Amino acid sequence: MTAPIPRDLPDLPPIPGHAVLLPTAVPATAVVTPVRRRLVAAFRLLTALLALTGVTTELLAGGPPTTVLSHFTIQSGILLALVLLASARCAWSAHHPLPGALTGAALLYVAAAGLVHHLLLANASGPFAAPDGTGTAWQTAATPILHTAVPVAAALDWLLFTVPGRLHLRQAPVWLLYPLAYLTFSLARGELLLPGSQGRYLYPFLDVDQHGYKHVLGNALLIGLALYALAVLLVALDHIRPNPLRRPR
Repeated sequence: MTAPIPRDLPDLPPIPGHAVLLPTAVPATAVVTPVRRRLVAAFRLLTALLALTGVTTELLAGGPPTTVLSHFTIQSGILLALVLLASARCAWSAHHPLPGALTGAALLYVAAAGLVHHLLLANASGPFAAPDGTGTAWQTAATPILHTAVPVAAALDWLLFTVPGRLHLRQAPVWLLYPLAYLTFSLARGELLLPGSQGRYLYPFLDVDQHGYKHVLGNALLIGLALYALAVLLVALDHIRPNPLRRPR
């Protein structure tokens, strides 16, 4: 007869010369099968096509293409379209989503373009209101697309189809680098064009001929502070909003 096996075996000492493996956390993606999100991909594709439609409509309005492409609204719309096309591909093929810093920047820029239009340019009682009756039929059609429909669709995509908590406060100052570069570009462009040239300054609040550099830089500072506040608000909302992709247990 053999001796009974004891129930409690003592811990054996580690074998000399062999490293002891420490416990490691296994990422969720290693055990959860990636899911193709075809509905999300379709929504992002449609939103990207909507943004490109607005940009194309502006180009068909008859103005110089270089002038049209110099507008912040057009550039932010093109950036959003490219980001959403890449995001749609990730959702369709079950790849990892794009970095939150990139998607957050694209959302911030189109939201800023829409707010500036509605609060400053389309405000008839404001000092920077665009004159009534200006623009062709193409521009009239492109305005609600780029300044209303595209920002709303981008916000819905962010709220309904992205995981919260991916935006961080340290990203907000980095997002302001592009608007700062755009300000430099816009003022340099105005200096290179001849005085009296049509579209010399792309936005009324950046018109040096009318307001002077002192007031233009003051306007740019106020808009920059408002843009930073909007970026901070996006980050705060991203950390308090519920997760729309969490499956009920």
